[in-house]
Amino acid sequence: MVKVGPFARGGKNRVLAKAADHDFEAQATVTPVGIFLPALDELFLYGVTSKVTSDCLVDRLLQWWESVKERFGQIKLLVINLDNGPENHSHRTQFMQRLLEFTQTYQITVRLAYYPPYHSKYNAVERCWGILEHHWNGALLDSVDAIIHFAQTMTWKGKHPVVELVTNAYQTGVKLTKEAMQVVETHLQRWPSLEKWCVDIPSSLPIAPQSHPFVQEKSTSQKRQRGRPRTRPLPDPTQPKRPRGRPRKPVLAESVTPLSTPS
Repeated sequence: MVKVGPFARGGKNRVLAKAADHDFEAQATVTPVGIFLPALDELFLYGVTSKVTSDCLVDRLLQWWESVKERFGQIKLLVINLDNGPENHSHRTQFMQRLLEFTQTYQITVRLAYYPPYHSKYNAVERCWGILEHHWNGALLDSVDAIIHFAQTMTWKGKHPVVELVTNAYQTGVKLTKEAMQVVETHLQRWPSLEKWCVDIPSSLPIAPQSHPFVQEKSTSQKRQRGRPRTRPLPDPTQPKRPRGRPRKPVLAESVTPLSTPS
């Protein structure tokens, strides 16, 4: 996040300028959000004046894809390397819900590959931020236009980034209920032993594995029944009812010995 105001940023600058000797309240803030294509050395930079939320990040992905989908329309798998931040980790309900909508809208599978904690320096976009910091080092970023101008004039391997200013206001704290997130989880494919760090979001529900064509599966009636059946069959009304309990031995009259009574 960059504070907008007459604040000293250190470094050296050949232009004489006066800066505030204390960090007073900033006039505004601008947070750079970037999408970097390492294979093409292309940087797309968005200056966000609002809070960076899950909706903000997915909207930037949507905005970027709309601008490049004619070039990359043949792609069916989009791999995104990203930091495990609070607004975009794999258990952030609103973030995963919005990405699921993105995959279903554009019929493309998204694979999220997260960097482990304290390893964001290996993210290629961090090097672009270093170039931007060096580019405006010592300058007074006293307006939003000044920040956008410096972002547009920086170069990465001889190429200028595509820079856009985003002034939309985003609400914080938006999240799904536990029941709604359980529905979203049915669409996610988390990698075994890397459930938190590698997640595939297909554009449709995964297809259940089919049986081998040379293996004939037994029908339910042919399968051997094991254990006690869960349900009892209904009694046949045409048959007499079976007496319950252990049948008593019939007592014959001949076997009964009369008791003698004293006279």
